[in-house]
Amino acid sequence: MPVSVAVIGASGYVGHALCNALARNPTIILTCVNRENYAQMQRNSFDILINAAMPSKRFWAANNPDKDFAETVQKTADLLYGWRFKKFIQISTLSARCQLDTVYGRHKAAAEKLCGFDDNLIVRLGPMYSKDLSKGVLVDMLEGRKVFVDGESKYCFAPLDFSASWVAGNLDCSGIVEVGARNSIRLREVADYLGFNVEFVGALDNQEVEKPLDVYPDAHDALAFIDIIRKQK
Repeated sequence: MPVSVAVIGASGYVGHALCNALARNPTIILTCVNRENYAQMQRNSFDILINAAMPSKRFWAANNPDKDFAETVQKTADLLYGWRFKKFIQISTLSARCQLDTVYGRHKAAAEKLCGFDDNLIVRLGPMYSKDLSKGVLVDMLEGRKVFVDGESKYCFAPLDFSASWVAGNLDCSGIVEVGARNSIRLREVADYLGFNVEFVGALDNQEVEKPLDVYPDAHDALAFIDIIRKQK
């Protein structure tokens, strides 16, 4: 039986990849929602509504807590109470568990609280990479910029396409699921691989999946990705 799925934030980094993954399933009737068609699509009803529109700028959130609250918590509430659907899927982040000492993490956790009912699904994504990656610690290191976390921080880097495909293939799950690599790699190890003398300034920031599945990729695959990006430069 066909399933109608709407993705809010379809033009974003995760939303675009998620739409591509969902489009490969012939049983899904996909609606990609962005700013231009938001009001029009809100009139419809869907089997599954996916929120992939939350901001991912941690430092921006720290400097603009009121705006981050509006974009994260308030907009999640607007979707939950302003749209019609049978199931809600919140695309969240590991920061909702491991960065509760930050504005960014607290707002992500607060948004999750709103979604925790019925058979809704909350997906906490770890650090990701793809050929379209434009920000984050990997980009900072590749560009030789200062990294504002401790070099001993452990990250569970995973390909964006894997994370999007996992969500697209597990729409029937419920509760909270963390998706990323099955292990982690220290940021200093990545810097050493690059051969750069990267300056790390900041607190320890471990981004690791709490209960990884065997099907999750190896975080060290990010090194092969780095090689590909360096050859393209």
